[in-house]
Amino acid sequence: MSTIADALKQEIARVARKELKGEIAALRKLTSAHRSEIAALKREVKALTSAVKGLHKGSRPPVAASSSEPKVTAAKRSGAPFEFNAEQLAAHRAEFGLTQAQMARLIGASSLSVYKWESGKVQPRAAQKEQIAAALKLGKRAVKARLQAQNE
Repeated sequence: MSTIADALKQEIARVARKELKGEIAALRKLTSAHRSEIAALKREVKALTSAVKGLHKGSRPPVAASSSEPKVTAAKRSGAPFEFNAEQLAAHRAEFGLTQAQMARLIGASSLSVYKWESGKVQPRAAQKEQIAAALKLGKRAVKARLQAQNE
C-alpha cells in the first residue's frame, strides 16, 4: 500500500508544480513590469528634482549688505541698476570679436568665469557686474585699445 501512496503523492506534487508553473510565470512577468515602471518613475523624480534645484538656483534672494549704510555703486549712481544677461554678454563679446579669455582680461576675471556666466550656470557678483557693465558701454576701438594697453 505504501507504493500506491508514494505514487499518488508524486502525481499530486507533479500536477501541483505544473499548475504553479503558469502562475509563477505570470507573477514574474508582472513583477518585471512593476520594476521597470518604478525605474522610470525614479528617473522622472530625479529629473524633476534637478529642475526644481535649477529654478531655485536661478532665483536667489538678494543678499543684504552687512553695513547699515547702503553701498552706492556706479550703476546705481547712473540711474537704473545693471541687469546681467548672459546672452547679451555673449553677443557683445562676439560683436567685439573677442575670445572669452580676452573678455575675462577686460573685465578682470578668469576665462572660466566668463564661460560660466555666458552659459548661465552662475551669476556674476556685484563688483563683477560693475566691470561687465563698464566693458559693455565701451566701443569696439576702446576695447581693443584697453586690451592692447594690458598686453604692454
